[in-house]
Amino acid sequence: MRQYPALTGAVVIAAVGGGFELAGMHDIARWTISAYALLVAVIEGVGMVRALLKKKWGIDVLAVTAIVATVVVGEYWAALIIVIMFTGGEALETFAAGRAKRELTALLNRTPLIAHRLVGDEPQDVAVGEVNLGDLLIVRPGELVPVDGVLVSDAATLDESSLTGESLPVDRVAGDELVSGAVNGAAVLTMRVTARAEDSQYQRIVALVAEAAESKAPFVRMADRYAVPFTIAAYVFAAIGWLWSGDPARFAEVLVVATPCPLIIATPVAFIAGMSRQARHGIIVKNGGTLEKLARIRTAAFDKTGTLTYGQPALASIHAQKGWADNDLLALAASAEQYSAHTLAQSIVTSARSVGLDIAPATDVVETTAHGLTARVGGTTVVVGKFGFIAEIDPHATRVELVPGEVGVYLACDGAYAGAIILRDEIRPDARETIAWLGRLGVTHTVMLTGDAVATAQHVADQLGVTDVDADCLPLDKVRRVRELTHRPVMMVGDGVNDAPVLAAADVGVAMGARGSTAASESADVVIMKDDLSRVARAVEISKETIRIATQSIWIGMVLSLGLMVVAVFGLLPAIVGATLQEIIDLVTILNALRALGGKANVVRLVAQVAAVPPASSTPA
Repeated sequence: MRQYPALTGAVVIAAVGGGFELAGMHDIARWTISAYALLVAVIEGVGMVRALLKKKWGIDVLAVTAIVATVVVGEYWAALIIVIMFTGGEALETFAAGRAKRELTALLNRTPLIAHRLVGDEPQDVAVGEVNLGDLLIVRPGELVPVDGVLVSDAATLDESSLTGESLPVDRVAGDELVSGAVNGAAVLTMRVTARAEDSQYQRIVALVAEAAESKAPFVRMADRYAVPFTIAAYVFAAIGWLWSGDPARFAEVLVVATPCPLIIATPVAFIAGMSRQARHGIIVKNGGTLEKLARIRTAAFDKTGTLTYGQPALASIHAQKGWADNDLLALAASAEQYSAHTLAQSIVTSARSVGLDIAPATDVVETTAHGLTARVGGTTVVVGKFGFIAEIDPHATRVELVPGEVGVYLACDGAYAGAIILRDEIRPDARETIAWLGRLGVTHTVMLTGDAVATAQHVADQLGVTDVDADCLPLDKVRRVRELTHRPVMMVGDGVNDAPVLAAADVGVAMGARGSTAASESADVVIMKDDLSRVARAVEISKETIRIATQSIWIGMVLSLGLMVVAVFGLLPAIVGATLQEIIDLVTILNALRALGGKANVVRLVAQVAAVPPASSTPA
């Protein structure tokens, strides 16, 4: 009642007026209802005039005109129904919009505020902002991980669905990274802080969601442009009805069904619903304007390393010399390389551990920069490095033929060539399907922008079906190339710090935020919170569906209203009946806009809530 006083007043006046009618006091009922309807018209009219002075065409012009017209011709009950419809539209919009963006705002409502810091063996509750790097924290069952860190406990199970969209719990072991915002499982866990609250993953997501929730899409203003011809058409029909019949009441009857509430309500509800659906899939769209651009994307540009590929060399094959087993060669290489910080060294160690090989201690490690290293493993002297480094030790070493994108790590043991380990930056298994999916959505022009060599880049592009390749690119080269693309709008997908400039320069920048840099996420328009490239195509698909539903909702409301106007022109629709039918049109338009939530079950539940009955079971679309 306090939130919607005009609607509450209209309901009270309807009850009072009905009592006067039943008592035979028709004139008092008429004057009471007419006075309240005109009061609402005056209040709305002041806002309308202010909008017109700012050169903004108010789409409530028809509503105010219809209220005044019905009062003048004596259709006071119809006037009251229009008031209830108009003021109730705001309540309906708030209810629908709140239902639609529930998932979008859930992150804001769940921001961690308290952390349990271990001081000795005792936990002390402190504000999240007071947590320092290196602090030990405990997280109790069902609580949110308050800041980013690493797991100290042996194992833990967490729910990361609000961050990544992954519905299944994930298992972590000691040393694994923990992201703030994940929900702890059934056991208490201990973690060590690696990022302060303001630098943690959850706080960055909250900032993105807050920005998204406050945005207004340019497409919403399209509804205002529809309103001008719609209003003119309504006045023309109303004038024709009056002239045709000679009865001024016909003018009011036409305007009653011309109230443009579908234009006011449908588009914002559809956009909020679409952004909510994106969030449920682990896709944060920063503003509604981005949603519209995503729906019109014609070119998709991709960084290669870390986006189309994993960005981390993985074991491809082992070429062991006679007398050596593959696993023995890999174990020796990993043992020698375990203390090296080189990327390839870490890849070899990871590969050995992944197949359960024992990594023995190494001594007398001597690393030769840019060439390789020598170490003593057990009783064997192991040399690991580039082919030339090994060939100096054993001239009989043979080079392995590599395909673009592969790199060879060669070994010599006790002065003799032992074989080679081939590493390759593997293509993501979902990359090809993502490119194909985008093609089905109308994004037929794809570009790879990478700093890698041409041969490596082209090899990856050929496997994925990418139509254009630009290799050997520096960050500014990528920006220039994106600006030169002619099939626009252009979407750029990347993950690293070097991608931040081009993400900002593209029409829509998409950051793979699960593993990507903060700089990339902050400069992007869309952040994919799960390490899943297919979410890029999903974001485009949801945006297209949202725009289609928003446009459809506008046209449903306008066509139904125009149809009722034609009927009213011929005097077949009394004003009070027309006002009731217009309210039904508004409800139909809102429910159609809510289809952007992405499933029939959502609309079924909404109808059930409106009707105050339990929702029937249904299968989500």
